[in-house]
Amino acid sequence: MPGSDSVKVAVRVRPFSKREKNAGSRCVISMNCSTTSIHDPRNPSHVKTFTFDLAYWSHNGFLKDQDGKLISAGPNSKYAGQKEVFRDLGQGVLDSAWQGYNATLLAYGQTGSGKSYSMIGYGANRGIIPVVCEELFKTIQNQEQNKQYQVTFSMLEIYNEQVIDLLSKIKKRGGLKLREDQQQGFYVDGLKLVPCDSYAQIERLMEQGTKIRTTASTSMNATSSRSHMVITIQFKQIFLREDITKQSIINLVDLAGSERQKSSGSEGDRLREGSRVNLSLTTLGNVISALAEAAVGKKVLHVPYRDSVLTKLLQSALGGNSRTIMIAAISPADMCYEETLSTLRYAERYIVFTSCKRMGTKKIKNKAVINAGPTAKLINELKAENCHLLSRLSGLGNSGKTVADETKELRCLLAENELRIQAIQATWEYRLEEARKEWEQQYAAVTQERWMMETCPYLVNINEDPQLSGVLKYFIQDGSSDVGQSSSNAITLRGLGILDKHATFTNADGKVTITPRDKCKVIVNGVPIAVKTKLQHLDRIILGSNSAYLYIGPPSDRTSEDLTRYDYDFIQSELAAAEGFSVDKLGAANRKDGKPDPSVLAVFHDYLKLMPLVAEANQMSVELRKDLILELKVKNLASSDSRGYDLQKEIIVKVAHKVTNQIWVWSKPKFINRKFLMEELYQRFLDGEDVQVDKESDPFWDPVEVIHLGSAHIWLQSLAYCMKLEEQTELLNSEGMEEAIILINIIPCSPNGRAFGEDDMVIDPLELLGKRIDFQIHILQCLGVKWIKEVAQRGIQIGYKFYDLPCSLYTKPVWKNVNPKIEELVKFSTLNMSHDFLNYLQKNALIVDLWGLQEGCVQLDSSRQDMALTRESSIIIDNPRAEVLRHTSLDTENQIAELYQKLLKLEQETELLRDINRALREENVLLKDKLKACEMETHKSKISKSPTKPQAAKVTQSASKDSRPVCNSRMSCDAEFAKALKAFYQNMNVIRGQFLKIKHCRAPEEDNVQLLRHFAERQSHMLKDFGEQLESSISKLKNDVALIVKKKRERLGCSKP
Repeated sequence: MPGSDSVKVAVRVRPFSKREKNAGSRCVISMNCSTTSIHDPRNPSHVKTFTFDLAYWSHNGFLKDQDGKLISAGPNSKYAGQKEVFRDLGQGVLDSAWQGYNATLLAYGQTGSGKSYSMIGYGANRGIIPVVCEELFKTIQNQEQNKQYQVTFSMLEIYNEQVIDLLSKIKKRGGLKLREDQQQGFYVDGLKLVPCDSYAQIERLMEQGTKIRTTASTSMNATSSRSHMVITIQFKQIFLREDITKQSIINLVDLAGSERQKSSGSEGDRLREGSRVNLSLTTLGNVISALAEAAVGKKVLHVPYRDSVLTKLLQSALGGNSRTIMIAAISPADMCYEETLSTLRYAERYIVFTSCKRMGTKKIKNKAVINAGPTAKLINELKAENCHLLSRLSGLGNSGKTVADETKELRCLLAENELRIQAIQATWEYRLEEARKEWEQQYAAVTQERWMMETCPYLVNINEDPQLSGVLKYFIQDGSSDVGQSSSNAITLRGLGILDKHATFTNADGKVTITPRDKCKVIVNGVPIAVKTKLQHLDRIILGSNSAYLYIGPPSDRTSEDLTRYDYDFIQSELAAAEGFSVDKLGAANRKDGKPDPSVLAVFHDYLKLMPLVAEANQMSVELRKDLILELKVKNLASSDSRGYDLQKEIIVKVAHKVTNQIWVWSKPKFINRKFLMEELYQRFLDGEDVQVDKESDPFWDPVEVIHLGSAHIWLQSLAYCMKLEEQTELLNSEGMEEAIILINIIPCSPNGRAFGEDDMVIDPLELLGKRIDFQIHILQCLGVKWIKEVAQRGIQIGYKFYDLPCSLYTKPVWKNVNPKIEELVKFSTLNMSHDFLNYLQKNALIVDLWGLQEGCVQLDSSRQDMALTRESSIIIDNPRAEVLRHTSLDTENQIAELYQKLLKLEQETELLRDINRALREENVLLKDKLKACEMETHKSKISKSPTKPQAAKVTQSASKDSRPVCNSRMSCDAEFAKALKAFYQNMNVIRGQFLKIKHCRAPEEDNVQLLRHFAERQSHMLKDFGEQLESSISKLKNDVALIVKKKRERLGCSKP
């Protein structure tokens, strides 16, 4: 066993899900040996590559055998099944346990990426956890008789920093507490540890734990994707002859969905990020970063193990006494690109790459040691310590300390030692027998449940996590069965939005109906119902905000139809379709390959994912009396840019207050962060705690803000001909619906403001190049503003940004008028019409935005400070000097980003030149072969003609002379190309030095305008020099290569006979 073990990292890509297949998703993942590459669907040439210890391709190349197992389709398939994953990862965990080492396996990835499949598996395709347990007991049966083996099993869940025992039917308020022991570190106080003597018993315990987890997640409003599950197997080997005990702990951890970690970075949210719901993942990332920095020699003052429950429990696994494996599960679909990239980057934090090695050097290394010690000796030591404590208790009268405090401390130590002695001496057989009795009771209940499934209609739960679907079953007996939260109901269901008496099922004459109680939310097959409705076999039912069930009819109604198609995605898609939302509505124009745009698919995917979260947030708002209504919207659904191209679509959440009529718009990350915080507040409400919080801490409150209502496109082509434009056009919202009508004129004029007439028109816009052009933008009025029709106290502002202006221009606010007169006139001048500006006028539109004002919001700045003006007070546009000044005002980060893009372009150019060099070398080899063939033909010709010796000498000499120019040509071209590359690389070294100098250059911290101006000017010059030198180097290399190729072709043409 080496002194330090690196953390092993593996990545696994799954097949397409049903949703991804139906959406026509493309695979963006490729694997080669241990490398994994991800292709940006918006820019396929942009590829990011990661290297891990293991890369498992499970996307395709498989088939199902007669037992239902997925196996490789053939010798050429690179498919990695459950067997291969266990061989590489699970077997190592098992071997470590037998050797007496602790072992930990972490599974990480976005929800639905295949974590649970790898860890637990489905059906015949069992995952790592069940196979490890089964193989452990198989090996125990074949061991020697003079050894005793003890296996205990525990299963817990961490949600909202609370620990829930998944093997205990009693839920403790606030969860179980963590304690710390000097010897064993952190442990969960009161966690049920079940002794096991067979794999069948562990299998039953896992089913029981999954059932409790599903019930808890429903009642707590916590999907499994927001919780961590930890299975712990304690394996003890007692060597009876040697009186030695060897103990190992196996931690199998299914981490929360990684997209929650990503989304917690709520952009621009005033409230803290993540909340307790997401604290464990955030802290885990911080711990990994700290350990990685320490491993590469950086000074780390603190590793934040104690900042979360998860990292406390995994302290030995992450940086201590454990062999640790991490498997990152990823989706192959283009619609999941961002989440998949986030997962790969997170996993990469375990590995650091070096430029000189092809394999990665591990950042984190653990020190695993064998856990062995004499059992009898430990008991004797504890007894001796107890005797010592008793003697100290008897002699307390002579101590100078406070007797009461000392007595309390010693008695606690004494009681703790007595408990440890009892635990050690308790017979394993007794504990095992107690566990067997409990297992038999559970087995009888399972047998009864299976019998009822064959005779009665019932409901079966559908969960976001496939592992938790089909776990809970509720049987509908003959007659009427009330359903709701009350324990007096025939069917007791707990969940968000489910009332005490929520609905009634009636089972009569082989027919089952459901009747909602007054104002209770019941949805059947995506459609809300309010009256008695007959149920058909395989109907989908949603009770409350998001508790989903599949109805299984009486045996006579059942068919052989596959039930697995009715999963969580199916229900959410059905709900979306009932609301009229689909990929077609998003305007998913097919590309050349006939498939929808991946960005549109990603938006559709986000919409389905957020639907249940919005429903839950609305229900929490009702129960907490917050009076908010949240609604999903698609930003830029029908919007386009100034050239008419569709803007990038994204999901937003519109929030409305029912009483004040105030409106907010939240981004997806901000909403998810707020949802976490809402859950915390709601949990306190369920626990009976005070939920009154001040406004600043309330996740349901935000300051009033300005709302973007819509926009209009005013095409500028007429201005290129000096023609007056008078427009009356619609201002459309992001869904393409009319918000108002705007009256706007764009008028060419003279410098003093005289409007041009027909005589001033130009036939050819090129006539305007280099000349001064003046024009006015006159916004007259808005008509029929819906925003103000809805609430009379509101107001509006109109804004637009013209060409190269540094910021948008806004009109003055107008309040409480549905048809407000604006009457804002602004004059513009270009002093020297450029090609770029003329092109802008001919191909672009002016985008005019309508903004909605609410009482108490901060108005948009309508002043026009810092604008360059002419003597006639016209705003100067198409101003190269202003462009340069604007660039100097960019912050350092933006400058570095631009330079980085230039360097990327440079690397692409270099790669292209390498390809050219490679092609030239291949061409040289080809010419050399042709030369040899030519020499051979000459030689044969010489032999056939049999010339005299002097003649032969002349021929040989002549051939030698003819071949010399070709060889010289080849050598000359290679030498010239080498010189060109050498000069290029020398220039690149200089340029890289400039780049680093710019990167590390920081603005002065003093608030001195003169210093800042000097810094901006210096940065501007440095950037200009960098750009010029970069362009010059690339241009010179291109010209050199072109000249070399030209010369070579000319020489080749001359050398031909």
